Amino acid sequence: MQFTTKIPIQKSSFPIDYDSKIMLLGSCFAENMAEKFDYFKFQAKTNPFGIIFNPVSLEKLIRRSVEKRKFTENDIFFHNELWHCYEVHSELSNADKDTFLNSLNELINSTHQQLNDSTHIIITLGTSWVYRNIESNEIVANCHKVPQKKFTKELQTIKEIKESLENIISLVHSVNPNCKFIFTVSPVRHIKDGFVENNLSKAHLIAAIHQTITHHPSPITYFPSYEIMMDELRDYRFYAEDMLHPNQTAIDYIWIQFFENYISESEFGLMNEICSIQKGLQHRPFNPNTESHQKFLNQLDLKIKTIQNQHPFIKFC
Repeated sequence: MQFTTKIPIQKSSFPIDYDSKIMLLGSCFAENMAEKFDYFKFQAKTNPFGIIFNPVSLEKLIRRSVEKRKFTENDIFFHNELWHCYEVHSELSNADKDTFLNSLNELINSTHQQLNDSTHIIITLGTSWVYRNIESNEIVANCHKVPQKKFTKELQTIKEIKESLENIISLVHSVNPNCKFIFTVSPVRHIKDGFVENNLSKAHLIAAIHQTITHHPSPITYFPSYEIMMDELRDYRFYAEDMLHPNQTAIDYIWIQFFENYISESEFGLMNEICSIQKGLQHRPFNPNTESHQKFLNQLDLKIKTIQNQHPFIKFC
């Protein structure tokens, strides 16, 4: 007897391994997945410009980074004692104007290099709803608590989203033609937009991704994070206290579905070894001075050195 509907997932034809260089971009669920990649010590970079929810804003930042088009004073503004940029997340905002501009432009350089080097780019889309600045007529990535009257709210059409996704792929492939794309839709529900409106938003994202995959000559895949949450984990016990975000159990479950299908099986053994080391590093003994604990630490150190000899980029804190 089965008590859940299982989402079928096709194994990737371009699986990730420990030589892969991964870039994760998009919503807060991209950050959840990035934490898993970090735990297992893959070579992964995440959201250099902070969490970005909509595809248009992602396209803008990728275009800037590919073209190495620097931010200028015209791209930033002062509000509530901080300098902000409508194209990036507020976590990057800074009280010093020059420091802020310099940090943004350093990110342009590093992101340009990451886009050149990446073997896999995983993009998690959060919403089709966007805010347009009335004064500039530009869609923003973050409103930075600027009064609502300064913006109009719009629902991007499937056609508009598809155009942004195709532009993202073309931009990256212009500097890195062999990069593989994995798209997914965040399982986080944006109820502030409204219940019906959230479903409409997710539907536009899903339709646009699948149209892009169908018509694009390059191999692009869709990982069903949203569908796993909605169908396999259809129960509020898999949600955080706000009843909108997946809880840790749900995140762990979705990660398992991902790595079983998108990570090379040849790496599962190393992942298990790294997991064992991570658990060992988190262990807190009642008495750290015992001979048995010292032996445990020596064995742990030997495991770490063995892995680092094979994979020098792996570091344990």
